[in-house]
Amino acid sequence: MPPVTDAFFTPAWPLPANVRAVVTQRSGGISAAPFDSNNLATHVGDQPAAVVHNRQLLWQQLPGVRSIQWLNQVHGTAVVAACGGTVVPVADAQFTREKGLACAVLTADCLPVLFCAADGSQVAAAHAGWRGLAAGVLLKTLQQFADPEQVLVYLGPAISAGHFEVGPEVKAAFSWASADCFRPGTGDRYFADLYQLARQQLQRASVVHIHGGEHCTFRDAQQFYSYRRQAVTGRQASLIWRL
Repeated sequence: MPPVTDAFFTPAWPLPANVRAVVTQRSGGISAAPFDSNNLATHVGDQPAAVVHNRQLLWQQLPGVRSIQWLNQVHGTAVVAACGGTVVPVADAQFTREKGLACAVLTADCLPVLFCAADGSQVAAAHAGWRGLAAGVLLKTLQQFADPEQVLVYLGPAISAGHFEVGPEVKAAFSWASADCFRPGTGDRYFADLYQLARQQLQRASVVHIHGGEHCTFRDAQQFYSYRRQAVTGRQASLIWRL
């Protein structure tokens, strides 16, 4: 069995004592190139046995986790209650109050967002590409909590503004955003800041505790997968759970 050193890191944000979160990295698994090595997605063309092994290896390293809830993500806004077991819901966000049930989302440039009630009573995870972000997947996830001001949010590794060039239709989808969310690019294109868009959207919804947003999946090829950098690639996972 390969070593799991550097297989994931713990996000730096002030969680309650009964909540844990990790973000996986691309090292520490057994997947062959171009998925090398810690790919956790079943839909990208990797060998199924390698993905199963990588997921099992991850689960073994998570204290207090009895099950990981995976999703069939479709860039939508569906939010489901994590159920554990073998069911894989079609959704882009999930939440739970159960102990030992880890909410997971897969990404490779899109924005993973982790949520936690300040009292540690509930957690959630959401996958937000620009389409899901514009359509409100983060807001729908936030609706699962009683008080937005008592929700802690972590913005996980995503593509940074300097590498995320988009068309005018993307800018138009965020008509409420401030000018600093879109920097002029080539011709009619723009460089979009997913982190800033998410922050502004959550702040408008009364969220005051927002952390993260310092990584770039495109730039950091050793640490993260990036679909824009390499179309055939793996996926990292962002997970959160209650003890």
